[in-house]
Amino acid sequence: MNESNRQRKVSQIIQEDFAELFRKQSSESNQNFLVTVSDVKVTADLSIAKIYLSIFPQEFRKPIMKEIEENKSQYRNFLGQKMAKQVRIIPELQFYLDTTLDDVEKIEKELRGEGDNPVL
Repeated sequence: MNESNRQRKVSQIIQEDFAELFRKQSSESNQNFLVTVSDVKVTADLSIAKIYLSIFPQEFRKPIMKEIEENKSQYRNFLGQKMAKQVRIIPELQFYLDTTLDDVEKIEKELRGEGDNPVL
């Protein structure tokens, strides 16, 4: 099913707002990690936003995802302040870990012959 222009627009706003927020959080942190918003999908009724995150390095994934889940209501409030003028309802947030870049890296290693099973 195709996304409406409205869904795309809301997804884009959410992606930009969270990209900025996570960039700020990682620069204020004394640890060296990167959280990128790789994709945002919003349901047709705009009630749920599925936010896909890439987190590097890998050892930070579990603690960062745990922290994000624990602070979901603050993230929704943040979004509410940013989007109050554009939408009637602030979508419920669902965060997912996006590991597609891991798969790409694994495939590239295999192709270079660095994987466990070198390509013949």
